[in-house]
Amino acid sequence: MKTIKQKIGALLVLGLLLVSSFSGLVNLRPAQAAATTDPTLTAIKKRGYMVLGVSADYPPYEFHKTINGEDKIVGFDIALARQIAKDIGVELHIKEMGFDSLLGSLKTGKADMIVSAMTPTPERKKEVAFSDSYLTVGQSVVVRKDDLDKYKSVMDFKGEKVGVQKQTTQETVAKDELAGAQITSLEKVTDLILNLQQKKVAGVVVEEPVAAAYVQTNSALALSKVKFTNSDYDCAVAVPKDAPAYLASVNQTIRKVKKNGQFTEWRKEANAQMLTKQNFLQGYGSYFLKGTGITIVLTIIGVFFGSLLGTLLALMKRAKNKLVKAIAVVYIQYFRGTPLLVQVFMIYFGTQILHLNVSAFASAAIALALNSGAYVSEVIRSGIEAVAKGQSEAARSLGLSQKQTMRLVVLPQAIKTILPALGNEFISLLKESAIVSVIGVGELMFQTSVVQGSSFKPFLPLVITSLIYFVLTLLLSLLLKYFEKKLHAKDSINQAAD
Repeated sequence: MKTIKQKIGALLVLGLLLVSSFSGLVNLRPAQAAATTDPTLTAIKKRGYMVLGVSADYPPYEFHKTINGEDKIVGFDIALARQIAKDIGVELHIKEMGFDSLLGSLKTGKADMIVSAMTPTPERKKEVAFSDSYLTVGQSVVVRKDDLDKYKSVMDFKGEKVGVQKQTTQETVAKDELAGAQITSLEKVTDLILNLQQKKVAGVVVEEPVAAAYVQTNSALALSKVKFTNSDYDCAVAVPKDAPAYLASVNQTIRKVKKNGQFTEWRKEANAQMLTKQNFLQGYGSYFLKGTGITIVLTIIGVFFGSLLGTLLALMKRAKNKLVKAIAVVYIQYFRGTPLLVQVFMIYFGTQILHLNVSAFASAAIALALNSGAYVSEVIRSGIEAVAKGQSEAARSLGLSQKQTMRLVVLPQAIKTILPALGNEFISLLKESAIVSVIGVGELMFQTSVVQGSSFKPFLPLVITSLIYFVLTLLLSLLLKYFEKKLHAKDSINQAAD
Protein backbone atom coordinates (compact mmCIF):
# COMPACT_ATOMS: atom_id res chain seq x y z
CA MET A 1 0.00 0.00 0.00
CA LYS A 2 1.06 3.47 -0.72
CA THR A 3 2.08 5.69 2.12
CA ILE A 4 0.41 9.04 2.75
CA LYS A 5 3.47 10.86 1.35
CA GLN A 6 3.33 8.79 -1.85
CA LYS A 7 -0.36 9.56 -2.27
CA ILE A 8 0.22 13.28 -1.73
CA GLY A 9 3.10 13.20 -4.22
CA ALA A 10 0.95 11.40 -6.79
CA LEU A 11 -1.80 13.98 -6.33
CA LEU A 12 0.69 16.83 -6.80
CA VAL A 13 2.05 15.27 -9.99
CA LEU A 14 -1.51 14.76 -11.29
CA GLY A 15 -2.36 18.34 -10.43
CA LEU A 16 0.69 19.64 -12.27
CA LEU A 17 -0.18 17.58 -15.31
CA LEU A 18 -3.73 18.93 -15.32
CA VAL A 19 -2.49 22.50 -14.98
CA SER A 20 0.03 21.99 -17.78
CA SER A 21 -2.61 20.48 -20.04
CA PHE A 22 -5.04 23.28 -19.31
CA SER A 23 -2.35 25.89 -19.95
CA GLY A 24 -1.51 24.18 -23.22
CA LEU A 25 -5.15 24.32 -24.29
CA VAL A 26 -5.41 27.97 -23.33
CA ASN A 27 -2.26 28.83 -25.24
CA LEU A 28 -3.38 26.76 -28.23
CA ARG A 29 -6.63 28.61 -28.75
CA PRO A 30 -5.14 31.94 -29.89
CA ALA A 31 -2.79 30.11 -32.27
CA GLN A 32 -5.70 28.19 -33.77
CA ALA A 33 -7.69 31.41 -34.13
CA ALA A 34 -4.75 33.13 -35.79
CA ALA A 35 -4.49 30.27 -38.30
CA THR A 36 -8.10 30.66 -39.47
CA THR A 37 -8.32 34.41 -39.99
CA ASP A 38 -6.32 37.59 -40.51
CA PRO A 39 -7.22 41.20 -41.45
CA THR A 40 -6.63 40.64 -45.18
CA LEU A 41 -8.78 37.52 -45.41
CA THR A 42 -11.47 39.11 -43.26
CA ALA A 43 -11.61 42.17 -45.52
CA ILE A 44 -11.86 40.02 -48.66
CA LYS A 45 -14.71 37.93 -47.25
CA LYS A 46 -16.52 41.02 -46.00
CA ARG A 47 -16.53 42.71 -49.41
CA GLY A 48 -17.35 39.43 -51.19
CA TYR A 49 -14.70 39.57 -53.89
CA MET A 50 -10.96 39.24 -54.38
CA VAL A 51 -8.96 41.54 -56.67
CA LEU A 52 -6.42 39.79 -58.89
CA GLY A 53 -3.59 41.87 -60.33
CA VAL A 54 -2.40 40.53 -63.67
CA SER A 55 -0.56 41.48 -66.85
CA ALA A 56 -2.72 39.55 -69.32
CA ASP A 57 -0.33 39.49 -72.27
CA TYR A 58 1.59 36.32 -71.44
CA PRO A 59 0.04 33.23 -73.07
CA PRO A 60 -0.52 30.49 -72.03
CA TYR A 61 -0.34 31.83 -68.45
CA GLU A 62 -2.81 34.70 -68.93
CA PHE A 63 -4.12 36.29 -72.12
CA HIS A 64 -7.22 37.69 -73.80
CA LYS A 65 -9.44 35.58 -76.00
CA THR A 66 -12.71 36.30 -77.81
CA ILE A 67 -15.07 33.49 -76.84
CA ASN A 68 -18.62 33.49 -78.29
CA GLY A 69 -18.16 37.14 -79.20
CA GLU A 70 -17.13 38.12 -75.67
CA ASP A 71 -13.69 39.28 -74.57
CA LYS A 72 -12.38 37.09 -71.76
CA ILE A 73 -9.10 36.75 -69.89
CA VAL A 74 -8.08 33.10 -69.88
CA GLY A 75 -5.02 30.96 -69.11
CA PHE A 76 -4.05 28.50 -66.41
CA ASP A 77 -2.98 31.29 -64.03
CA ILE A 78 -6.48 32.73 -64.28
CA ALA A 79 -8.04 29.30 -63.71
CA LEU A 80 -5.94 28.90 -60.56
CA ALA A 81 -6.96 32.34 -59.29
CA ARG A 82 -10.64 31.58 -59.86
CA GLN A 83 -10.32 28.35 -57.90
CA ILE A 84 -8.60 30.13 -55.01
CA ALA A 85 -11.44 32.69 -54.90
CA LYS A 86 -14.05 29.92 -55.11
CA ASP A 87 -12.48 27.98 -52.23
CA ILE A 88 -12.46 31.12 -50.08
CA GLY A 89 -16.09 31.73 -51.02
CA VAL A 90 -15.79 35.02 -52.92
CA GLU A 91 -15.91 36.27 -56.51
CA LEU A 92 -12.79 37.10 -58.56
CA HIS A 93 -12.32 40.60 -59.96
CA ILE A 94 -9.46 40.99 -62.43
CA LYS A 95 -7.45 44.21 -62.57
CA GLU A 96 -5.01 44.51 -65.48
CA MET A 97 -1.83 46.58 -65.54
CA GLY A 98 1.77 46.44 -66.69
CA PHE A 99 3.99 43.77 -65.12
CA ASP A 100 6.13 46.49 -63.51
CA SER A 101 3.10 47.77 -61.60
CA LEU A 102 1.93 44.47 -60.11
CA LEU A 103 3.98 44.45 -56.89
CA GLY A 104 3.18 48.10 -56.29
CA SER A 105 -0.53 47.38 -56.66
CA LEU A 106 -0.28 44.56 -54.09
CA LYS A 107 1.65 46.65 -51.57
CA THR A 108 -0.71 49.63 -51.84
CA GLY A 109 -3.88 47.55 -51.65
CA LYS A 110 -4.98 47.96 -55.27
CA ALA A 111 -4.82 44.16 -55.60
CA ASP A 112 -5.24 41.29 -53.14
CA MET A 113 -3.28 38.71 -55.08
CA ILE A 114 -0.90 38.35 -58.02
CA VAL A 115 -0.88 35.25 -60.22
CA SER A 116 1.24 36.25 -63.19
CA ALA A 117 4.01 33.66 -63.62
CA MET A 118 5.89 35.45 -60.84
CA THR A 119 9.01 33.94 -59.29
CA PRO A 120 9.61 34.45 -55.54
CA THR A 121 13.04 36.07 -55.67
CA PRO A 122 14.77 37.23 -52.45
CA GLU A 123 14.12 40.86 -53.37
CA ARG A 124 10.41 40.27 -53.91
CA LYS A 125 10.10 38.26 -50.70
CA LYS A 126 11.12 41.38 -48.78
CA GLU A 127 8.06 43.18 -50.10
CA VAL A 128 5.32 40.52 -50.30
CA ALA A 129 4.60 36.93 -49.23
CA PHE A 130 4.63 33.99 -51.63
CA SER A 131 2.70 30.74 -51.71
CA ASP A 132 4.01 27.27 -52.38
CA SER A 133 5.12 26.69 -55.96
CA TYR A 134 2.34 25.78 -58.39
CA LEU A 135 4.64 25.30 -61.40
CA THR A 136 8.35 24.79 -62.03
CA VAL A 137 9.59 25.88 -65.45
CA GLY A 138 12.88 26.19 -67.27
CA GLN A 139 14.06 28.99 -69.50
CA SER A 140 14.58 28.87 -73.27
CA VAL A 141 16.12 31.12 -75.88
CA VAL A 142 14.00 31.93 -78.93
CA VAL A 143 16.04 32.74 -82.04
CA ARG A 144 15.34 33.25 -85.72
CA LYS A 145 15.12 29.93 -87.52
CA ASP A 146 17.86 30.98 -89.94
CA ASP A 147 20.22 31.46 -86.96
CA LEU A 148 19.46 28.13 -85.29
CA ASP A 149 22.87 26.65 -86.12
CA LYS A 150 24.64 29.86 -85.15
CA TYR A 151 23.61 29.86 -81.48
CA LYS A 152 24.19 26.47 -79.83
CA SER A 153 25.76 27.46 -76.49
CA VAL A 154 25.78 30.36 -74.09
CA MET A 155 29.18 31.45 -75.39
CA ASP A 156 27.77 31.97 -78.90
CA PHE A 157 25.89 35.03 -77.64
CA LYS A 158 29.07 36.84 -76.57
CA GLY A 159 28.93 40.39 -77.91
CA GLU A 160 25.35 39.88 -79.14
CA LYS A 161 22.18 41.62 -77.92
CA VAL A 162 19.75 39.37 -76.04
CA GLY A 163 16.24 40.46 -75.11
CA VAL A 164 14.54 39.79 -71.75
CA GLN A 165 11.42 41.03 -70.01
CA LYS A 166 12.23 43.71 -67.46
CA GLN A 167 12.27 42.77 -63.75
CA THR A 168 11.78 39.05 -64.41
CA THR A 169 13.61 35.81 -63.68
CA GLN A 170 14.73 35.71 -67.30
CA GLU A 171 16.59 38.96 -66.80
CA THR A 172 18.52 37.39 -63.90
CA VAL A 173 19.27 34.20 -65.86
CA ALA A 174 20.53 36.13 -68.89
CA LYS A 175 22.80 38.35 -66.81
CA ASP A 176 24.19 35.40 -64.86
CA GLU A 177 24.69 32.85 -67.64
CA LEU A 178 25.04 34.70 -70.94
CA ALA A 179 28.52 36.05 -70.23
CA GLY A 180 29.54 38.83 -72.60
CA ALA A 181 26.05 39.29 -74.04
CA GLN A 182 24.41 42.72 -74.11
CA ILE A 183 21.10 42.45 -72.25
CA THR A 184 18.17 44.46 -73.63
CA SER A 185 15.34 44.69 -71.09
CA LEU A 186 11.84 45.65 -72.27
CA GLU A 187 8.47 45.57 -70.52
CA LYS A 188 6.57 43.26 -72.88
CA VAL A 189 7.43 39.94 -74.50
CA THR A 190 5.65 41.03 -77.67
CA ASP A 191 8.09 43.92 -78.04
CA LEU A 192 11.00 41.51 -77.54
CA ILE A 193 9.72 39.17 -80.24
CA LEU A 194 9.28 42.13 -82.58
CA ASN A 195 12.88 43.15 -81.92
CA LEU A 196 13.95 39.58 -82.70
CA GLN A 197 12.04 39.53 -85.97
CA GLN A 198 13.55 42.88 -86.95
CA LYS A 199 17.05 41.54 -86.15
CA LYS A 200 17.63 44.06 -83.38
CA VAL A 201 18.42 41.25 -80.92
CA ALA A 202 19.97 37.84 -81.53
CA GLY A 203 17.68 35.98 -79.14
CA VAL A 204 15.00 36.33 -76.48
CA VAL A 205 15.09 34.51 -73.13
CA VAL A 206 11.59 33.46 -72.05
CA GLU A 207 9.96 30.69 -70.06
CA GLU A 208 9.61 27.35 -71.85
CA PRO A 209 5.79 27.39 -72.19
CA VAL A 210 5.84 30.89 -73.68
CA ALA A 211 8.79 30.11 -75.94
CA ALA A 212 7.04 27.00 -77.26
CA ALA A 213 3.89 29.01 -77.95
CA TYR A 214 5.67 31.59 -80.09
CA VAL A 215 7.58 28.93 -82.02
CA GLN A 216 4.37 26.99 -82.69
CA THR A 217 2.64 30.07 -84.09
CA ASN A 218 5.55 31.54 -86.07
CA SER A 219 7.49 29.36 -88.50
CA ALA A 220 10.28 31.96 -88.72
CA LEU A 221 11.25 31.36 -85.08
CA ALA A 222 12.90 28.40 -83.37
CA LEU A 223 14.07 27.22 -79.96
CA SER A 224 17.84 27.30 -79.66
CA LYS A 225 19.73 24.33 -78.23
CA VAL A 226 21.24 26.52 -75.51
CA LYS A 227 20.96 24.95 -72.06
CA PHE A 228 21.29 26.96 -68.87
CA THR A 229 22.90 25.36 -65.83
CA ASN A 230 20.55 26.84 -63.25
CA SER A 231 17.41 28.05 -64.99
CA ASP A 232 14.54 26.12 -63.36
CA TYR A 233 12.43 28.47 -61.29
CA ASP A 234 9.20 28.20 -59.37
CA CYS A 235 6.05 30.18 -60.08
CA ALA A 236 4.10 31.19 -57.00
CA VAL A 237 1.12 33.29 -55.94
CA ALA A 238 1.99 36.62 -54.31
CA VAL A 239 -0.14 37.96 -51.44
CA PRO A 240 0.35 40.79 -48.92
CA LYS A 241 2.68 40.26 -46.00
CA ASP A 242 1.29 39.43 -42.54
CA ALA A 243 -1.67 37.45 -43.92
CA PRO A 244 -0.96 33.90 -42.70
CA ALA A 245 -4.54 32.62 -42.92
CA TYR A 246 -4.97 34.03 -46.41
CA LEU A 247 -1.68 32.46 -47.49
CA ALA A 248 -2.65 29.14 -45.92
CA SER A 249 -5.90 29.13 -47.91
CA VAL A 250 -4.00 29.81 -51.15
CA ASN A 251 -1.57 26.98 -50.40
CA GLN A 252 -4.42 24.61 -49.64
CA THR A 253 -5.94 25.25 -53.09
CA ILE A 254 -2.57 24.82 -54.82
CA ARG A 255 -1.97 21.47 -53.13
CA LYS A 256 -5.48 20.31 -54.05
CA VAL A 257 -5.34 21.17 -57.78
CA LYS A 258 -1.88 19.70 -58.19
CA LYS A 259 -2.85 16.48 -56.45
CA ASN A 260 -6.13 15.88 -58.30
CA GLY A 261 -4.66 16.74 -61.73
CA GLN A 262 -6.87 19.79 -62.22
CA PHE A 263 -3.92 22.10 -62.84
CA THR A 264 -2.65 19.81 -65.61
CA GLU A 265 -6.07 20.02 -67.28
CA TRP A 266 -6.00 23.80 -67.04
CA ARG A 267 -2.65 23.86 -68.83
CA LYS A 268 -4.00 21.70 -71.66
CA GLU A 269 -7.07 23.91 -71.97
CA ALA A 270 -4.97 27.08 -72.06
CA ASN A 271 -2.72 25.67 -74.79
CA ALA A 272 -5.76 24.72 -76.87
CA GLN A 273 -7.29 28.21 -76.49
CA MET A 274 -3.98 29.84 -77.31
CA LEU A 275 -3.54 27.98 -80.59
CA THR A 276 -7.14 28.35 -81.80
CA LYS A 277 -7.16 30.06 -85.20
CA GLN A 278 -9.56 32.92 -85.92
CA ASN A 279 -9.95 35.76 -88.41
CA PHE A 280 -7.83 38.69 -87.21
CA LEU A 281 -10.37 41.50 -87.62
CA GLN A 282 -13.30 39.39 -86.42
CA GLY A 283 -11.34 38.22 -83.41
CA TYR A 284 -9.63 41.48 -82.45
CA GLY A 285 -11.50 44.33 -84.17
CA SER A 286 -13.58 44.97 -81.05
CA TYR A 287 -10.40 45.55 -79.01
CA PHE A 288 -9.34 48.43 -81.28
CA LEU A 289 -12.84 49.95 -81.21
CA LYS A 290 -13.01 49.75 -77.43
CA GLY A 291 -9.51 51.22 -77.05
CA THR A 292 -10.28 54.08 -79.45
CA GLY A 293 -13.44 54.98 -77.56
CA ILE A 294 -11.67 55.10 -74.20
CA THR A 295 -8.80 57.14 -75.69
CA ILE A 296 -11.23 59.73 -77.05
CA VAL A 297 -13.14 59.97 -73.75
CA LEU A 298 -9.92 60.35 -71.75
CA THR A 299 -8.69 63.07 -74.10
CA ILE A 300 -11.97 65.02 -73.92
CA ILE A 301 -11.98 64.85 -70.12
CA GLY A 302 -8.32 65.85 -69.95
CA VAL A 303 -8.72 68.84 -72.26
CA PHE A 304 -12.03 70.04 -70.75
CA PHE A 305 -10.91 70.05 -67.14
CA GLY A 306 -7.37 70.97 -68.17
CA SER A 307 -8.76 74.08 -69.90
CA LEU A 308 -10.74 75.09 -66.82
CA LEU A 309 -7.74 74.54 -64.58
CA GLY A 310 -5.42 76.24 -67.09
CA THR A 311 -7.63 79.33 -67.20
CA LEU A 312 -7.62 79.54 -63.41
CA LEU A 313 -3.84 79.12 -63.25
CA ALA A 314 -3.30 81.74 -65.95
CA LEU A 315 -5.37 84.26 -63.99
CA MET A 316 -3.58 83.30 -60.75
CA LYS A 317 -0.22 83.84 -62.41
CA ARG A 318 -1.29 87.35 -63.43
CA ALA A 319 -2.65 88.15 -59.96
CA LYS A 320 -1.14 90.92 -57.85
CA ASN A 321 -1.22 88.77 -54.71
CA LYS A 322 2.27 87.25 -54.43
CA LEU A 323 1.11 84.08 -52.65
CA VAL A 324 -1.54 83.31 -55.28
CA LYS A 325 0.98 83.97 -58.04
CA ALA A 326 3.61 81.77 -56.34
CA ILE A 327 1.17 78.84 -56.05
CA ALA A 328 0.42 79.03 -59.76
CA VAL A 329 4.11 79.29 -60.71
CA VAL A 330 5.12 76.29 -58.56
CA TYR A 331 2.24 74.17 -59.87
CA ILE A 332 3.01 74.95 -63.51
CA GLN A 333 6.74 74.35 -63.12
CA TYR A 334 6.20 71.07 -61.26
CA PHE A 335 3.74 69.53 -63.71
CA ARG A 336 5.71 70.71 -66.73
CA GLY A 337 8.98 69.59 -65.19
CA THR A 338 8.02 66.01 -64.29
CA PRO A 339 7.10 63.17 -66.68
CA LEU A 340 3.44 62.36 -67.16
CA LEU A 341 4.25 58.70 -66.43
CA VAL A 342 5.47 59.63 -62.92
CA GLN A 343 2.34 61.72 -62.32
CA VAL A 344 0.10 58.80 -63.36
CA PHE A 345 1.85 56.43 -60.93
CA MET A 346 1.78 58.97 -58.11
CA ILE A 347 -1.95 59.56 -58.42
CA TYR A 348 -2.85 55.88 -58.92
CA PHE A 349 -0.78 54.50 -56.04
CA GLY A 350 -0.68 57.66 -53.90
CA THR A 351 -4.45 57.86 -53.57
CA GLN A 352 -4.51 54.26 -52.34
CA ILE A 353 -1.92 55.08 -49.65
CA LEU A 354 -4.33 57.83 -48.54
CA HIS A 355 -7.06 55.15 -48.35
CA LEU A 356 -8.85 56.54 -51.41
CA ASN A 357 -9.73 53.67 -53.74
CA VAL A 358 -9.55 55.58 -57.04
CA SER A 359 -9.97 53.47 -60.18
CA ALA A 360 -7.33 53.27 -62.90
CA PHE A 361 -9.56 55.20 -65.32
CA ALA A 362 -10.26 57.98 -62.82
CA SER A 363 -6.56 58.19 -61.90
CA ALA A 364 -5.64 58.49 -65.57
CA ALA A 365 -8.26 61.19 -66.20
CA ILE A 366 -7.08 63.19 -63.16
CA ALA A 367 -3.44 62.91 -64.19
CA LEU A 368 -4.16 64.00 -67.77
CA ALA A 369 -6.27 66.94 -66.60
CA LEU A 370 -3.69 68.12 -64.06
CA ASN A 371 -0.87 67.79 -66.60
CA SER A 372 -2.84 69.47 -69.36
CA GLY A 373 -3.80 72.33 -67.06
CA ALA A 374 -0.15 73.30 -66.58
CA TYR A 375 0.43 73.56 -70.33
CA VAL A 376 -2.91 75.17 -71.15
CA SER A 377 -2.28 77.86 -68.54
CA GLU A 378 0.72 79.12 -70.48
CA VAL A 379 -1.26 79.05 -73.73
CA ILE A 380 -4.06 81.10 -72.18
CA ARG A 381 -1.67 83.49 -70.47
CA SER A 382 0.10 84.23 -73.74
CA GLY A 383 -3.27 84.70 -75.46
CA ILE A 384 -4.39 87.17 -72.81
CA GLU A 385 -1.16 89.13 -73.04
CA ALA A 386 -1.54 89.27 -76.84
CA VAL A 387 -4.70 91.39 -76.47
CA ALA A 388 -3.86 95.09 -76.77
CA LYS A 389 -3.85 96.96 -73.44
CA GLY A 390 -6.03 99.63 -74.99
CA GLN A 391 -8.93 97.16 -75.02
CA SER A 392 -8.79 96.78 -71.25
CA GLU A 393 -8.37 100.50 -70.72
CA ALA A 394 -11.35 101.27 -72.94
CA ALA A 395 -13.51 98.73 -71.10
CA ARG A 396 -12.54 100.13 -67.71
CA SER A 397 -13.28 103.67 -68.89
CA LEU A 398 -16.79 102.53 -69.79
CA GLY A 399 -17.32 101.47 -66.18
CA LEU A 400 -16.66 97.76 -66.42
CA SER A 401 -14.97 96.12 -63.44
CA GLN A 402 -11.69 94.25 -63.80
CA LYS A 403 -13.51 90.88 -63.73
CA GLN A 404 -16.06 92.03 -66.29
CA THR A 405 -13.30 93.36 -68.52
CA MET A 406 -11.49 90.04 -68.42
CA ARG A 407 -14.64 87.96 -69.01
CA LEU A 408 -16.40 90.15 -71.60
CA VAL A 409 -13.57 91.86 -73.47
CA VAL A 410 -10.15 90.25 -73.05
CA LEU A 411 -10.92 86.51 -73.04
CA PRO A 412 -13.22 86.58 -76.12
CA GLN A 413 -10.48 88.31 -78.11
CA ALA A 414 -7.79 86.02 -76.72
CA ILE A 415 -9.63 82.93 -77.95
CA LYS A 416 -8.54 83.65 -81.53
CA THR A 417 -4.91 83.44 -80.45
CA ILE A 418 -5.48 80.57 -78.03
CA LEU A 419 -7.47 78.24 -80.30
CA PRO A 420 -4.64 76.96 -82.56
CA ALA A 421 -2.33 76.29 -79.60
CA LEU A 422 -5.19 74.72 -77.63
CA GLY A 423 -5.86 72.47 -80.60
CA ASN A 424 -2.26 71.34 -80.60
CA GLU A 425 -2.57 70.53 -76.88
CA PHE A 426 -5.68 68.46 -77.68
CA ILE A 427 -3.75 66.48 -80.29
CA SER A 428 -0.73 66.05 -78.01
CA LEU A 429 -2.90 64.81 -75.16
CA LEU A 430 -4.59 62.33 -77.49
CA LYS A 431 -1.22 60.72 -78.19
CA GLU A 432 0.14 61.08 -74.66
CA SER A 433 -2.85 59.21 -73.26
CA ALA A 434 -1.09 56.01 -74.38
CA ILE A 435 1.06 56.32 -71.24
CA VAL A 436 -1.83 55.42 -68.94
CA SER A 437 -1.82 51.85 -70.27
CA VAL A 438 0.82 51.05 -67.61
CA ILE A 439 -1.84 51.12 -64.86
CA GLY A 440 -4.28 49.00 -66.84
CA VAL A 441 -6.55 51.61 -68.45
CA GLY A 442 -7.99 49.92 -71.53
CA GLU A 443 -7.21 52.71 -74.00
CA LEU A 444 -5.92 52.14 -77.52
CA MET A 445 -2.30 51.33 -76.71
CA PHE A 446 -3.32 48.95 -73.93
CA GLN A 447 -5.66 47.09 -76.28
CA THR A 448 -2.88 46.95 -78.85
CA SER A 449 -0.67 45.14 -76.35
CA VAL A 450 -3.52 42.75 -75.61
CA VAL A 451 -3.91 41.92 -79.30
CA GLN A 452 -0.15 41.51 -79.71
CA GLY A 453 -0.04 38.97 -76.90
CA SER A 454 -3.16 37.06 -77.93
CA SER A 455 -2.53 36.94 -81.68
CA PHE A 456 1.27 36.39 -81.54
CA LYS A 457 1.54 39.14 -84.17
CA PRO A 458 3.74 41.88 -82.71
CA PHE A 459 3.80 44.20 -85.73
CA LEU A 460 0.35 44.17 -87.39
CA PRO A 461 -1.51 45.58 -84.34
CA LEU A 462 0.96 48.47 -84.23
CA VAL A 463 0.24 49.31 -87.88
CA ILE A 464 -3.51 49.35 -87.23
CA THR A 465 -3.06 51.48 -84.10
CA SER A 466 -0.86 53.99 -85.92
CA LEU A 467 -3.52 54.38 -88.61
CA ILE A 468 -6.22 54.94 -85.98
CA TYR A 469 -4.14 57.65 -84.28
CA PHE A 470 -3.46 59.23 -87.68
CA VAL A 471 -7.17 59.36 -88.54
CA LEU A 472 -8.06 60.80 -85.13
CA THR A 473 -5.42 63.54 -85.26
CA LEU A 474 -6.36 64.35 -88.89
CA LEU A 475 -10.03 64.75 -87.96
CA LEU A 476 -9.08 66.97 -85.03
CA SER A 477 -6.89 69.15 -87.25
CA LEU A 478 -9.69 69.56 -89.80
CA LEU A 479 -12.17 70.41 -87.04
CA LEU A 480 -9.86 73.07 -85.61
CA LYS A 481 -9.34 74.62 -89.04
CA TYR A 482 -13.11 74.79 -89.47
CA PHE A 483 -13.56 76.70 -86.20
CA GLU A 484 -10.65 79.02 -87.05
CA LYS A 485 -12.28 79.88 -90.36
CA LYS A 486 -15.58 80.54 -88.63
CA LEU A 487 -13.89 82.95 -86.21
CA HIS A 488 -12.08 84.78 -89.00
CA ALA A 489 -15.29 84.98 -91.02
CA LYS A 490 -17.11 86.44 -88.00
CA ASP A 491 -14.33 89.02 -87.54
CA SER A 492 -14.56 89.97 -91.19
CA ILE A 493 -18.34 90.51 -90.91
CA ASN A 494 -17.89 92.64 -87.78
CA GLN A 495 -15.19 94.76 -89.43
CA ALA A 496 -17.40 95.25 -92.52
CA ALA A 497 -20.29 96.31 -90.26
CA ASP A 498 -18.04 98.84 -88.53
